[in-house]
Amino acid sequence: MNLAEILAVSARRLPKHPAITFSGQTVSYAIFTDRALRLGSALRSKPYSLSPGDRVLLCMENCGAFLEALFACWAAGLCAVPTNAKLHPKEVAYIAADARTRVTITTRALQHALAPALDGAGPIIAADDEAWQRLLLTDPLRVLHPSAPEDEAWIFYTSGTTGRPKGAILSHRNLLFMAHCYYADMDHVDENHTKLHAAPLSHASGLYGLPHLFRGSHQVILKGFDPQEILDHINHYPNVTLFGAPTMVTRLVNADGVENAVTRNLRTLYYGGGPMYVADLERALAIFGPKLIQIFGQGESPMTITALSKSHHAETAHPRYLDRLASCGVARTGVAFRVVDENDQELPAGEMGEVITRSDCVMKGYLGNPEATAKALRGGWLHTGDVGFVDSEGFLTLRDRSKDMIISGGSNIYPREIEEVLLRDPAVLECSVVGRPHPDWGEEAVAFVVPATGRGVDVKALEQLCLDNMARFKRPKEWRVVEALPKNNYGKVLKTELRHMLARESSQGEKT
Repeated sequence: MNLAEILAVSARRLPKHPAITFSGQTVSYAIFTDRALRLGSALRSKPYSLSPGDRVLLCMENCGAFLEALFACWAAGLCAVPTNAKLHPKEVAYIAADARTRVTITTRALQHALAPALDGAGPIIAADDEAWQRLLLTDPLRVLHPSAPEDEAWIFYTSGTTGRPKGAILSHRNLLFMAHCYYADMDHVDENHTKLHAAPLSHASGLYGLPHLFRGSHQVILKGFDPQEILDHINHYPNVTLFGAPTMVTRLVNADGVENAVTRNLRTLYYGGGPMYVADLERALAIFGPKLIQIFGQGESPMTITALSKSHHAETAHPRYLDRLASCGVARTGVAFRVVDENDQELPAGEMGEVITRSDCVMKGYLGNPEATAKALRGGWLHTGDVGFVDSEGFLTLRDRSKDMIISGGSNIYPREIEEVLLRDPAVLECSVVGRPHPDWGEEAVAFVVPATGRGVDVKALEQLCLDNMARFKRPKEWRVVEALPKNNYGKVLKTELRHMLARESSQGEKT
C-alpha cells in the first residue's frame, strides 16, 4: 500500500481537523493532503518530469513543508531521501550523488550554501519562496501512484565502519510495519493526540510522526530543541507525545522551573539513540511520572527492535527494577532478536555478543552496495553492530558497540570519517579519534594526533579542515598531540586504551 493512501483516509475522515502547526500557522488535514497532491503533481510535471521510482533529496530545517514534500513524493510514486539539515554541504552532495537524486527540496536558509555543492545534481526547490507557492497551484494528482509494498519509500543514510554514509532502503512495507508496531507496543493514537516535533524530522521524530499522521493526530513542529518552549507547548496542547535523544531528556529535566511546569498534558516521552543513565531516568520519572518509553533500533530497522515500556518504567517494586531501567527492554511485537557470537550462534542469557534482528521493519539493503548488504543481512538477520546481552526474562542490555561510533547529542559520529579528513594535513602522520563521556552530550570526540617527522601540528588548521569538510557537531572537542599511538602486535591502534586513559583522567578530575 502507498503510504499516501493512509493520509488520504485521515483527510476524508477529519477534513477540518488540524494536521500541522508551524510558526503559528495551522493547516487542516484536507489542506495538507491537497498541498501534498499538488506538489506530487508538480514533481511529475515539467520542468521536473520525475518518473515513479525517482528519488528526491529532502534537506530541510524543521518545517511543515517537510511533511508536505514527504507525502508528495509518495503520492507521486517517488522515493524520499531525507538528510540532516546540519550536515556540511559536501556531505549532502555525497548523499545526493550516491542516491542519484533528481531534485532537491530545501529551505531558503540552506539553499545558498547547498547550491555550489549540488551543482549538476538537478534543480533545487526552496520550500518557503514564491516558486514553491506557484507549485502549489498545480492541479492535484487525481490518482495516487499504486506503489507496491516493497517499493522504495525512504532512504535513510547511516554511516558504517568506514565512516562513509550508506543508504538503508526502507520500503512502504517497512514503514507501515513500523507504524503498526508503534500501535501495538507504545501507544493508542487518535485525533485527540498531539505529536510535538522538537528533534529533526529527517530522523526519529519524523519517522514516528507517521503513525500519528495515519491516525489523524495534530503535528506541532518546532524549529529546534528549546526546553522552555517545549514545556510551554506541553502546557498548551493535549495528549502530547515527544521524542528526545537522552541528552535532550537530560536537558529537559534540568531546565529552570521544570519542577513547577504543568506536565499533565504530556502523554508519552519516548527516547533512544544513545545511552540513558539510570540516575537521569529516575529524575525524569520523578518529574514526568511513568510516561517514558525507551526504544532501540537503527536506520536499518527504524526504531523497531526492542522497547522498555511505560509499565516497565513504573514497576518500582520489581526486584530487578534498576537493572531493567539500565536495559533497552524486550522485543517489539513481530520482531525477533538474538545475541550471537562471532559465528552467529545464539548465546545463552547473560553472555555478551552482537545483537541481530529480523522483522518486516528490516531494510531491503544498502543502496548500490551489495557487499555491505550481504554482510549486514547474512543469514537473513540484520547484524546491528551493537554488543550486549539478554537476561532470562528477555530484556536486552547494551554494553558497547562493535563499531567505534560516538553518539553525541543523539547524533552518530564515526571516528574514521574524522581521521580521514585529518590525514589530509601533511603535518599529521597518524591520528585516532575516540569518544569521551560528557555530562550533557553523552559523548564528545577527542583526537589524538601524531606529527609527521620534523613537522609541527597546527591545531587551528585542523579545526578549519574539519569545518570545511564535515558538520560542525562532528569535530573533535579536544586535541592531544602525542609521540605515538598505542598499538597491538599487528599494528592496529588500540582505541580501547585511549578511551580508558580518558576515563581515568575524568575519574581523577571528579575526585579532586
